[in-house]
Amino acid sequence: MSLAHHPVKVLSGLSLLAIAVLVTAPFFGGFDVPFSVLYGDATANESMVFWQMRVPQVLVAFLAGAGLSVSGMAFQAIFRNPLATPFTLGVASGASLGAALYVRSGLHLSLPGIPGISVAAFLGAFAAILLVYSLSTGRRKLSPAGMLLAGVAVSFCCSSLLLFVQYISRVGHSIRIMHWLMGGMQIFGYADVFNVLPFVVSGAAVLLYYRHELNLLLVGDDIAASRGVAVGRAKLILFFATSFTVAGVVAVCGPIGFVGMMMPHIARLIIGADHRTLTPASLLAGGIFLVLCDRLARTVVPPSDIPVGVVTALLGGPFFLWLLIRRGVV
Repeated sequence: MSLAHHPVKVLSGLSLLAIAVLVTAPFFGGFDVPFSVLYGDATANESMVFWQMRVPQVLVAFLAGAGLSVSGMAFQAIFRNPLATPFTLGVASGASLGAALYVRSGLHLSLPGIPGISVAAFLGAFAAILLVYSLSTGRRKLSPAGMLLAGVAVSFCCSSLLLFVQYISRVGHSIRIMHWLMGGMQIFGYADVFNVLPFVVSGAAVLLYYRHELNLLLVGDDIAASRGVAVGRAKLILFFATSFTVAGVVAVCGPIGFVGMMMPHIARLIIGADHRTLTPASLLAGGIFLVLCDRLARTVVPPSDIPVGVVTALLGGPFFLWLLIRRGVV
């Protein structure tokens, strides 16, 4: 009997694994920190690395992975497309353009606890969200096809402008933009944890509340409407909830690809397609996966830290090919 027939056991196992990863991951990466740091028997440098760098990095990685994964799950249901990702609607491209413009401008502005580049990235993502929404509702009907086409168009426009901004930037600015585009957890302190937390928690809460509607939308709009779902309203809420979740994550961590495509599929394989259980499974699986990728990125080429987006891309490429082969596309 498959694991999908035991959702409670699967969710319990994922929860225990998530706790184990969150507890042990801060001890690894670059150089190992002794477990004695937990009860004060460590050097000042080891304590600072553990509590001010490793722990917040792991927490942000878990939140980012969970947010991207559950957003990808929602997009796959809305578009009824297994290849849909959290970046389908141009949110990442808008955020990247906002960050690039900030770097190119040479400004050094910030809000309390929020770096200026994160503010610029969020504003860019917000502008992309509004543009996609306005384009896809030109005829007062929010259709998946319209959203998809509008998102692709906005993404292409933002990517083109991003290339132009990089071309006209100085070498130092271009390198900084390229590094940000790779995605990473260059974090010190807990400010970024609290910057990401509201977006992920609110987005996950909305998706958990609409888990029944996601099941029906996956089957089709007509069937969902016949079962009493206000299709237009549900899609609008899901669109903004997932988009703002992705925007919040990308603003802090940069565009980290493939998490939102891979992890919902893996969760679906082990627990089934029912969104009542798939939603929490995607949250946990995405968080676990990105924490492990982040720790791997910090240990594979010591003492350098590889951007975690590079690791997820290296894993996501083969997974994408496997998915195409499995579905008979190639």
